[in-house]
Amino acid sequence: MKTPPQALAPSAASATADGRRRTLVLGLAAASTLPLLQGCFPVVATGVGAGAAMVSDRRTSGTYVEDESIEWKVSGRIRQRFGNTVNVNVTSYNRNVLLTGQAPNATVLGELEGIVAGVEHVRGVINEVVVGPNSTLTARANDALITSNVKARFVDAKRFSAHHVKVVTEANVVFLLGIVTRTEADAAAEVARTSQGVRKVVRVFEFISDDEARRLDNPTGARR
Repeated sequence: MKTPPQALAPSAASATADGRRRTLVLGLAAASTLPLLQGCFPVVATGVGAGAAMVSDRRTSGTYVEDESIEWKVSGRIRQRFGNTVNVNVTSYNRNVLLTGQAPNATVLGELEGIVAGVEHVRGVINEVVVGPNSTLTARANDALITSNVKARFVDAKRFSAHHVKVVTEANVVFLLGIVTRTEADAAAEVARTSQGVRKVVRVFEFISDDEARRLDNPTGARR
């Protein structure tokens, strides 16, 4: 079931592989439309290998790979069921699946959650798909530019590790995912909210303590 605006999502029912229990929080932080700014923003390079990304990620390496698999499976099943009648983007983070995009009617919208729930290892679904016509290629290109800009500004801000926050943009709305502390979440939301073209910021975070963050960032022994 879709979480109502400005409400917290229920706590995740299952624990991660090392027994940690984290809470999935969905909070909406609306920001007013920002005036267009002059100049260009740098685009983050995307040639980093998956291995390097896993090393700096707070998810376990197994969960990282599993998230990739979940995205492929869900996307494939949606495509097989609805073809080009929908535009749905699938993002899995720590086995919680965020759906964004457009569906032609409420019936299709409701079916999407069932498709996700049928995929093995999925912990929860955050359905932010809206009823309406599929977005244009121009709109999708603009969303991609916003995502790149927000990521670049994360790096420039140096207030937290940009590797810990995943950015997804749909119709100028920025969704932020990650396993983060409250301080990191606030900093990421502030940077995203003040970025060019961003209409609204939606937090889809799992919160951990500062001590837990330090432990995950400086693991002892072998990689989890």
